[in-house]
Amino acid sequence: MSDSRPLAVFLMGPTAAGKTDAAIALHERLGCELISVDSAMVYRGMDIGSAKPSALELKRAPHRLINIRDPGSPYSAADFRQDALCEMRQISAAGKVPLLVGGTMLYFKQLVDGVANLPAASPAIRTHLERRCREEGLLALHRTLAEIDPEAGQRIHPNDPQRTMRALEVYYASGRPMSELWAEQEAPSFSWRVVSIALAPESRRVLHQRIAQRFALMLEEGLIDEVAALKQRDDLHLGLPAMKSVGYRQVWEYLDGDMDRAALFERGVIATRQLAKRQLTWLRRWKELHWVDSQQAHALDNVLKLVRESGA
Repeated sequence: MSDSRPLAVFLMGPTAAGKTDAAIALHERLGCELISVDSAMVYRGMDIGSAKPSALELKRAPHRLINIRDPGSPYSAADFRQDALCEMRQISAAGKVPLLVGGTMLYFKQLVDGVANLPAASPAIRTHLERRCREEGLLALHRTLAEIDPEAGQRIHPNDPQRTMRALEVYYASGRPMSELWAEQEAPSFSWRVVSIALAPESRRVLHQRIAQRFALMLEEGLIDEVAALKQRDDLHLGLPAMKSVGYRQVWEYLDGDMDRAALFERGVIATRQLAKRQLTWLRRWKELHWVDSQQAHALDNVLKLVRESGA
């Protein structure tokens, strides 16, 4: 039986894999309408460190869900799902194909699977957990999570601070494990048939080189000044999701005098590598995923072929 649902394309991949260039090509050649799936690009004033498309690139290929929030206003996966579904409906109703591009894998997952009825964020609990993380370390927090919610402890990587603290926050706020609340959530039906593409270099060494080169370029282009301007605001602090973004946290700590320029570069590259590793772990678990080696000479042609064959 044929699937009559409208088509949507998911273009995923680790940071620094070249997703933006591929998405622009899909927009220009196939008319796909782009929706950003990035937890840092949603924030205004966070351009360099998030590798946000340039003004020229956005003119060539507008991206929805970029620059929609102030950094002082947290944006969640639930917010993204609501916004993305609205944009997808508009695009499909106009006879176009929504192309969702980015590396925030939690956003992709919750877009398709739905968002559990979890308690709202608690600033008091989060402050307590952040203090514990500083004093005891992230691995100690993850061990606590594994004790109270073994299933969540298995699903969440020990090096993932945001999801570890959120799972603990849910438990302390509700008295129930997050996995229990997820199990009660009825899986929604997704209104699109999806072709999922992962763009990534096959060689981990190549990816690490690209990450180092890109972080060096960000520093040359003014990332430190960008963070310094944000740091001057009285309402921004390292407890906010925006300021926890990779690159921004490290530069903030550099501006606090916690390290020199060489250490900033090293820590920024390491943090970005860790992010890429988490993204690849998510991708390996994604069902019906088409992998494209971004270092191949015909990588873009391969992506275009996959999308065309899906009916775009």
